[in-house]
Amino acid sequence: MRQEDICTHLGDLSERYLGAVTPPIFQSSLFVDCPNNENGKEGRFAYTRVSNPTTEIAEEKIAALEKGEKAKCFSSGMGAISAAIMHYVKGGCHVVGVASCYGPARRFLEDYLKKFNVSVTFVSGTDTNEIEAAITAATSLIYLESPSTYLFNLQNLREVAEAAKRHGVSTVIDNTYSTPIYQKPLEYGIDMVVHSTSKYLGGHSDIIGGVVVGKKEDIDQISLHERELFGAVMSPFDSWLLLRGIRTLSVRMAQHQENALEFVKHFAGHTSIKEIIYPWHESHPQHMLAKTQMSGCSGLMSLVFDLPPDTIENISRELRLFYEGPSWGGYESMFLPVGTKVEKDTDIVKKGMVRVHIGLENTETLIEDLEHAIAKCI
Repeated sequence: MRQEDICTHLGDLSERYLGAVTPPIFQSSLFVDCPNNENGKEGRFAYTRVSNPTTEIAEEKIAALEKGEKAKCFSSGMGAISAAIMHYVKGGCHVVGVASCYGPARRFLEDYLKKFNVSVTFVSGTDTNEIEAAITAATSLIYLESPSTYLFNLQNLREVAEAAKRHGVSTVIDNTYSTPIYQKPLEYGIDMVVHSTSKYLGGHSDIIGGVVVGKKEDIDQISLHERELFGAVMSPFDSWLLLRGIRTLSVRMAQHQENALEFVKHFAGHTSIKEIIYPWHESHPQHMLAKTQMSGCSGLMSLVFDLPPDTIENISRELRLFYEGPSWGGYESMFLPVGTKVEKDTDIVKKGMVRVHIGLENTETLIEDLEHAIAKCI
């Protein structure tokens, strides 16, 4: 099936649900054997902490989109990320991670895993040789995020996967930025993909969730251990909302990209902005790699302002259409100053940096909103 067909129809099976075009929400914690069912067999479902029919449809769609064998949904992106990491680590092992990965994921690797004597080496990720050089005899996992948070650094997924296999090391990637519409890491040899479904997969800023995708044997082990035992299970209602979001994923991603490109084109070379970090723009140092392993780009970018920190904060307060908040990937545009409290560039953020998410509003209105705010504050 093509991507659009997977999003709209895979797993829905209206004949199973009395002809309902939209499958119902199985808002039940418990499922019992029904000896008089048409097959005379035990049901596949018993307890929603283990599995649920509504959630299973979402998992089937996401696995197919990622070209994975199986997927399991979680109650948050961090629930999925921590489960994937815990699946591959053990006491005393070593992890190589991308420095500019999602902040809570970095804290989990850097701080929480210390109690299990797990060590971490962070790298920029832009050079495969740097990643391979960080591998030790104790390394069990390379944790990737491409493009990465704030800096949007890319890793060469095919090269990293090949290097990892040479050393017998597993790989996990956060693919939230691109979604499976624009990037399919499993096809490059990456072992497991994670997403925050709160972002583009949900798309409406009304759910918290996560998902892991990979080989059936790995996902079954995560389901049996990290998901069932930690209990971070997506609720049936959130699964239903996730299904609603997935149905429009391909068209939403195309519009996010179109709007973002128009926005970047306008502000490239702006006197108040010294850098735009967006993988689909020619100015990005890894633009050609992006074009090679991604089929498109989302609406998330960073602007680095050549203005005092207070002025950048004032611009944020003057905006009328952009919101300021810690998430992204919904229909709404976001403007988050993340580099106004640093004195110099780091491996996570640059001085004067603002993370911008371009939503589904009229792009001319977004441009006018930011131009007006800048003019009023400088």
